[in-house]
Amino acid sequence: MTPDHARVTEIDAIVLGAGAAGLMCAAVAGQRGLRVAVLDHAPEVGRKILISGGGRCNFTNLHTAPDRYLSQNAHFARSALSRYTPQDFLTLVESYGIAWHEKTLGQLFCDGSAKQIVAMLLEECAKGGVTIACEQSIRAVDHADGMFSVQTDSRQWRASALVVATGGPSIPKMGATGFAYELARQFGVKVVQPRPALVPLTLPAEEALFRELSGVATPVSVRVTQGPWGKAQFREAALFTHRGLSGPAILQISSYWQRGVALGVNFTPDAPAGWLVEAKRNQPKQGLRRTLGEHLPDRLVGALLDQLQLAGELGAQSDKALRAAEARLMDWRFDPNGSEGYAKAEVTAGGISTADMSSRTMEAKSVPGLYAIGEAMDVTGWLGGYNFQWAWASAHAAASAMAERRG
Repeated sequence: MTPDHARVTEIDAIVLGAGAAGLMCAAVAGQRGLRVAVLDHAPEVGRKILISGGGRCNFTNLHTAPDRYLSQNAHFARSALSRYTPQDFLTLVESYGIAWHEKTLGQLFCDGSAKQIVAMLLEECAKGGVTIACEQSIRAVDHADGMFSVQTDSRQWRASALVVATGGPSIPKMGATGFAYELARQFGVKVVQPRPALVPLTLPAEEALFRELSGVATPVSVRVTQGPWGKAQFREAALFTHRGLSGPAILQISSYWQRGVALGVNFTPDAPAGWLVEAKRNQPKQGLRRTLGEHLPDRLVGALLDQLQLAGELGAQSDKALRAAEARLMDWRFDPNGSEGYAKAEVTAGGISTADMSSRTMEAKSVPGLYAIGEAMDVTGWLGGYNFQWAWASAHAAASAMAERRG
């Protein structure tokens, strides 16, 4: 008898990775007539989809635009995003009767469960006759004579197209690895240094006072004014943790942060200029703590006043001291000493270099038939559904290109 590992299955496209991008790509390619197999080492498909959005999957963002993505090529995402939009994916979602709602800032979530999105993608794959094989250990990937060969424990798959959709190393407990980068380097495709993104930041020991505020959240505006990705500013909630800073505003800015760059946090983004002096004029007998308490949580107020070395009634403070306090509250500096790493990062920034890939087809310029999509690439979206939209759009671009090539 022929040993199992010697069995050879020849198809049109092999997709490595059964996440959002991989399933979407396989579904589109399958429905356009290609014979497609999706291989994944995990025991089930769509594991990151299932935990996203608190289990309700923030599946896209209505405000998707190229400037909301980080990449060494700021324009790379433009083509794919323009050809497969949030409305296109929403139309698919609605065709399955999946109820959804918009939260803040254009974020769309399932009313029910992220399981509905996974079930939809699986049904779309079924419509295209896609083979999905989980718990597959990839033993070798080769390329010769225009064909890619992927060897697993049970068989050898051969195809003229290979799609890398294995994501990045963020959330390793879900099985995430850097396999995509190993594969890219094997084929001579450059990799931009990966780093954790959309990740909580840690503070040094001298900021221990703020760690005592663990669990306190407040709306802020946070910004960086320098760094390799330029200036950035986000206005959402920040959360103090026992290790440092988290919450949507911090996760957003973390993608733009690098060690040595200070964060400027505005704790009073809604307060008009001169508001503390004005409060003194109107209510000189009111205590500072109560005044700040109209804008901030009480525990945070106490910590900030300790740092400002202010106490007592408004009328007891000089206008100069109040203006200085206001200025610091509007630009409180934090110097993170790191992040909580891939274990807590929602995505990975960096990855397969866009310089070596076609922005129209997602195909490697130097290796015909090799494609990379989704988080595996050096394209990283903001928090709030942007990375899912990149997964859908890049997958659609690659699948369309493979179908066009086959004719």
